[in-house]
Amino acid sequence: MRLKLLLLGAVLCLSLSLCLSLCLSLVLALVPQATMAQEEGSNDAPIWGIKVVNQYPHDINFFTQGLFYHDGHLYEGTGKRGLSALSKRSLTANDVILSSKLSNRYFGEGIVLVDDKIYQLTWQSHMVFVYSRDSFEQLTTHYNATEGWGLAYDGSQLILSDGSATLQFVDPETFIPQRKITVTLNGNSVPNLNELEYIDGEIWANVWQTDFILRIDPATGETNSYIDLSGLSGLTELGSNEAVLNGIAWDEEQDRLFVTGKHWAHLFEIELVAP
Repeated sequence: MRLKLLLLGAVLCLSLSLCLSLCLSLVLALVPQATMAQEEGSNDAPIWGIKVVNQYPHDINFFTQGLFYHDGHLYEGTGKRGLSALSKRSLTANDVILSSKLSNRYFGEGIVLVDDKIYQLTWQSHMVFVYSRDSFEQLTTHYNATEGWGLAYDGSQLILSDGSATLQFVDPETFIPQRKITVTLNGNSVPNLNELEYIDGEIWANVWQTDFILRIDPATGETNSYIDLSGLSGLTELGSNEAVLNGIAWDEEQDRLFVTGKHWAHLFEIELVAP
């Protein structure tokens, strides 16, 4: 009987020790989350709202990865293996004017216009395709050492996102990285940077699987402000469970801003509402 009591006591002590250890682990795990929540709650970066000005038809089958506006037309790069393509379309009617499909082995990503050439990333194949803007004839290719997500151009260098918090600045002739920045919001790094656009000296970035667009200082990586597009997806039909906000296009001549999403049935022209 004494032996049984000793064994029972040992089991209870061990169980108590394990419970205390588990509780301590949970407390330690929750502390960083609480700290981050407090930092986000004391947000220093201004938050812009939006006003929808116009809406245009958008192919709900397009898994939008890259977007830009040029000379009255919308250019779009789409993803998914076997469906990836580059297209030029009319804004109002969504008619396809020009299209080039990628090989089934490639998952298309971000696109950008550099003078009379269009650059298109691929996700994990490390290939960058360069096309003639006017004919979509493939002119050359480059090697990209990272994953390809979003692409923008600041007038001298390409800006590339790879799904992390890092943005690389790349020579468009050689595709050799020149420098990089870490994007932060109120001191915290922001991963999942996706589609990019360069607007009036700032890098604008979709954050994957969120309703936010960051406005980033290209010199420091700090987020100057960000845009809350919550509710916009509720104004259109969504074609899949992957139908998240992604796609920013800027009409520099008329100061028009367009946004859309993967598998969205509409593209929206929006104006910002001051914080």
